[in-house]
Amino acid sequence: MPSSISWGLLLLAGLSCLAAGCLIEDSEESDASKHDQENSASHRIAPNLAEFAFSLYRVLAHHSNITNIFFSPVSIATALASLSMGTKAETHTQILEGLGFNLTETAEADIHQGFQHLLQTLNRPNSQLQLTTGSGLFIDHNLKLLDKFLEDVKNLYHSEAFSTNFTNTEEAKKQINTYVEKGTQGKIVDLVKDLDRGSVLALVNYIFFKGTWEKPFKVDRTMEQDFHVDEATTVRVPMMNRLGMFDLHYCHTLSSMMLKMNYLGNVTAIFIMPKVGRMEYVEDTITKEFLDKFLKKDYTSKATVHFPKLSISGTIDLKSVLTTLGITKVFSHEADLSEITEDAPLRVSQALHKAVLTIDEKGTEDEGDTVKGPMALTLAPQVKFNSPFLVIIYEHSTKSPLFVGKVVNPTQQ
Repeated sequence: MPSSISWGLLLLAGLSCLAAGCLIEDSEESDASKHDQENSASHRIAPNLAEFAFSLYRVLAHHSNITNIFFSPVSIATALASLSMGTKAETHTQILEGLGFNLTETAEADIHQGFQHLLQTLNRPNSQLQLTTGSGLFIDHNLKLLDKFLEDVKNLYHSEAFSTNFTNTEEAKKQINTYVEKGTQGKIVDLVKDLDRGSVLALVNYIFFKGTWEKPFKVDRTMEQDFHVDEATTVRVPMMNRLGMFDLHYCHTLSSMMLKMNYLGNVTAIFIMPKVGRMEYVEDTITKEFLDKFLKKDYTSKATVHFPKLSISGTIDLKSVLTTLGITKVFSHEADLSEITEDAPLRVSQALHKAVLTIDEKGTEDEGDTVKGPMALTLAPQVKFNSPFLVIIYEHSTKSPLFVGKVVNPTQQ
């Protein structure tokens, strides 16, 4: 390998939810005590993941208040934590502290064990939803990685290793893109557009979630309505609607309408729609503690809810975002990734993350949206999610925000 700087390529791929789909087979349940042990380990890092999610969101929101935002904090954090196993000195410290860990209070072994158990839990077969994560290391065929790093990322982060000829950039791109496309069931294609010259290592992480609403919407009730992007811009969108019992209330603290809708399985979608002019306040105010408090309460009431049918996506160049969070060394010529290989100095030259959010009517229970008896005769309030709102997709077993984002314009791809 050349003695001049070579580059590691960090690629992060996340895919969010399709409202309905095929369900996978049940598998034999593991021992309950093992589940408790795994949950306790993943629960120890859950507060850090939540804080990281909101910190990352705020950076993205401050960059632009006119575009949709959607990302998977779990995917990004997992990729960074696994990368940290190959780093030393300040490069190492910056990554873990940038993820929100206090290294004087939390043992590094506990951090990695927490991620290990998080991934084991998320990848456990479930008959009611599809939720899988994957991680791949694409290694230049001339580069020899240290055995300890390879063993650690395989055992703790379930990473697969692939030999790659990075001198043939087209073939390398094709190999990486095919891996991501297959892992996300064809929803993320051509993630890698260009490879930096001299790339020798790619770390790819993806998360795929395909859920089914507990109480689906009826397709024939969807109709076009106005969505108010801002005071000067209105777009027409297909708006789903359903009369039923919803976990819905107006939060005076955030000046926002709050809605929780459950997926079959153990995942909840949280939607927060601020009053006009209050979005920035909500973005700066919402915390992990607020989220925990909201999740513990039940505000079920009857309403007719109108919600936009949408599919949005976006690719985030994480380099500048992570730099704002104090993760700088790994992108510089001062990067210390010497725990990965001794063949050549490495640094991360590219950090990409793509997430896709699809929300539609589909479900498996047609009767779920019907209110019967005397309740059906009383007047139900109309609640329309027809202005920008926040979205959080939350997994209860791991207490983790799988996805976080903001829908500014449902028609914006």
